[in-house]
Amino acid sequence: MPTPLSGFGLGMRRPHYASYLAGDAPVDFVEVISENFMVEGGRPLDTLLRVREHYPVALHGVSLSVGSADGPSIDYLDRLKTLVERIDPAVVSDHLCWTGVGGFNSHDLLPVPLTDEALDTVCRTIDRAQSHLGRRMLFENPSSYIAFPGTITEWDFLGEMVRRTGCGLLLDVNNVFVSAMNHAIDPFAWLDGLPLHAVGQIHLAGHSQGAHGLIDTHDAPVDPAVWALYAKVIGRTGPVPTMIERDGNIPDLGELLAELATARAVVAEPVA
Repeated sequence: MPTPLSGFGLGMRRPHYASYLAGDAPVDFVEVISENFMVEGGRPLDTLLRVREHYPVALHGVSLSVGSADGPSIDYLDRLKTLVERIDPAVVSDHLCWTGVGGFNSHDLLPVPLTDEALDTVCRTIDRAQSHLGRRMLFENPSSYIAFPGTITEWDFLGEMVRRTGCGLLLDVNNVFVSAMNHAIDPFAWLDGLPLHAVGQIHLAGHSQGAHGLIDTHDAPVDPAVWALYAKVIGRTGPVPTMIERDGNIPDLGELLAELATARAVVAEPVA
């Protein structure tokens, strides 16, 4: 059995590799993009194996494509399982999205229409993936930029997905805020509908203002409004493993550790 995830972590990004390889970065775990290491060998995999000697690892996938009618190939699932067996990660996660069809990968997290038919497809793929890996997975709520007419709410979709498959929720608090703002919904009301009992990990990140709404860009510090929403989550769930995501404008490690210290302070004194 893998060691349960706990504490506060960061995404493992190239500018900070030296600190992780030395084991002197003061974090409780690191998270990596699964597909970057689903290889037979080479320097990336060697780096991850060496980092794993110092830290628990969370594997976060971007190509399981649970919303696609095709679902993942056997080859993809086999390569993911091989990585899981090599790394023994604390968590394996992916996204509520689809990324491709007919063997084509768009390399983008495309939106799933929140319909009963799509729910059946998503649950079928999650069941297949969890069975293939022999373990429970977490799935991240998406950032939303469009609304499909005549669909159920995202929070009801996620709740039914969790109920039917037994999977957990990787709660991206920034995505809740971005989606709620883009659809003119109170983010705290959005939060209230989510299956918070199933949250196994939390992501925090920054966003940017686009021409037509907020965009989940991961290239800025966590917004104060997202910190307030995170405090509300922790008040409801208690301590949950939390990490900061930064994929653009990556700062010195010290700046990210300062943000992580804010998360630690929120957990130490959550709101009622």
